[in-house]
Amino acid sequence: MAGLWAAAYILFLMGASEARAQFSGPATSSTATYNQELTATTDRAILYPGERDIVLTIGDNIAIHLFSDGKYAPQVRINNDGTVLLPLIGIVHLEGLSVTQAEDLIAEKLESDGMYRNPQVTLQIVEGPNAVVTIVGEVHAVVPVVGTRHLLDVLSTAGGLPPTASHVITINRPGVPKPLVVDLGTDPMLSSLGNIPVFPGDTIVVSRIGIVYILGSFSSQLGTIPLNAYTPLTLTEATALAGGYKWEGRFNDLRIIRTVGDHRTVAVYDIKKVLNGKVPDPILQPNDIVYLPPVPLKQFITSGGLGTTLGLISLAIALR
Repeated sequence: MAGLWAAAYILFLMGASEARAQFSGPATSSTATYNQELTATTDRAILYPGERDIVLTIGDNIAIHLFSDGKYAPQVRINNDGTVLLPLIGIVHLEGLSVTQAEDLIAEKLESDGMYRNPQVTLQIVEGPNAVVTIVGEVHAVVPVVGTRHLLDVLSTAGGLPPTASHVITINRPGVPKPLVVDLGTDPMLSSLGNIPVFPGDTIVVSRIGIVYILGSFSSQLGTIPLNAYTPLTLTEATALAGGYKWEGRFNDLRIIRTVGDHRTVAVYDIKKVLNGKVPDPILQPNDIVYLPPVPLKQFITSGGLGTTLGLISLAIALR
C-alpha cells in the first residue's frame, strides 16, 4: 500500500511542478521605436493643402515654354549637381526651387541678359520623381500624377490593397517634416473620409498588417494568424481558427502577452469563461502572443505516458 501512495505522490508532483514566473523578454532601450501605435494626422491644413507648389529635384525632366516665343522650348533634365543648361542663359541651378521660383529665376536671367523684355515663362515637369507617386511596402507601384489625385484613386491604379496590407497608410511628402498618417477605417463604406489628395513626389507606404502568435495547447499549430484590416479578431475567433483548445490546456491560465515599445504586459484569462460568454471576449492587437500553457500531468498522459503511469502503479502494487 505504501508503494501505491508513493506512486500517487510522484504523479501529484508531476502535476504541480509548473513554473509561474513570467518571462519579460530581452532588455530593450527606452528609446525603442518599434511596435509603436501610429496616430492619425488630423490637421486639415496638412491633409488638404489645396494647390501645392512642387519643389524640383535631381532627375526631374522639365520642359520650359516662353509665351512670346514659341521657338524657345527647351526640354532638359536636372543634373546630379542640381543644374540645367539652358539656351541663351547657360547653367542655372534649379534643385530645391519650387516650380514658381524656377519660372521667376529663368525669366529674370532671360531679361537681365538682354534676351527678352518682360518674358512670361512656364515650366512643366514631364517625367521624374516629381511626376509620379511612389508606393512601397505591401504594394509596389509608380503611378503618374499630373496636378493632384486622390489616395484611393492612386491605390486603385496600383491594383488595390492586398489582404496582407494594413488600413493605416503613411505618406511621406517633400517639404512636410512629419509623415502623414491616414486611417482608411474598418468600414470600406467610410473610407472616403481618408481619401485625401496626393501630389507628385509623394511616397505612400503601405505597411503589412499585424499578426497574432498562437502557442500552447491548441489543436492546430498555426503559429500565426493574420489580422484582417476591416474586422477585429477576438480571442474566441482566434481559438476557433486554431481548431479549439486541447484537453491538456490549463484553461484558467490563458495568457495574452502584448508589447508596446519596450513595455510588456501579460493578461490572464479563463478561456472557458470567455467562450461561454461569462467574461468579455478580448480583442487581439497586432503582435499579441496568445499562450495556453499545458498541465504537465495531462500533457504527460496525452503524449502516451498513460501506459507508463499504469506500469508504475502496477509495479507499486506488486511490491506490496
